[in-house]
Amino acid sequence: MTATDEARRGAPAVRMCELFVGGRWTAAEHGRTVQTRSELAGKPVADVAVASPADVRRAVEAAERGFGTWAGRPPARRRAVLERAAALFAERADDLASLMREEMGTARPWCESNVSVARGMLAEAAAQAYSAVGEVIPSDVPGLTALGVRQPVGGVVGIAPRPVAVSRCGRDSPRSVSALSPRVSAAPPNGSRSTTS
Repeated sequence: MTATDEARRGAPAVRMCELFVGGRWTAAEHGRTVQTRSELAGKPVADVAVASPADVRRAVEAAERGFGTWAGRPPARRRAVLERAAALFAERADDLASLMREEMGTARPWCESNVSVARGMLAEAAAQAYSAVGEVIPSDVPGLTALGVRQPVGGVVGIAPRPVAVSRCGRDSPRSVSALSPRVSAAPPNGSRSTTS
């Protein structure tokens, strides 16, 4: 039975989870997917795009392009973006924990804890927006003062084998959708992405 057949009979359709690259959802280079199943119900959950090495390179290149824009924003703007993301995690905590529980078949408190940790990481990142400052470095040259200034150095690629609520700093951060829990991994904080096949 296909997802379309199940949808006609009233069963939920299988969701397609694409790659998030350069601020957009896109299919994998070769169109390859893997289907995941609910650990609780044993039913199909999602068809997840399988990234190739070229897809990973494309994601890293997109993140490098977006990094300059993100790093060039004033601290107040970066803080506001991260605070909003933390607020969205808080608003959607129940939905995210439910998705995680359905996909992983684990205890609800564990799911709620992971969502809370992700929200807290975003809130802490927001609080750090003004902390990337400099410090005076001792100088061996009389009358000379040296100053070390902290600056962002680039993007970070994170690949997690287990699905935790994803927090990211900047829309171009590459990320991998976990095949074990694709809807949680792919869920944007604002819930705007919802495609089915």
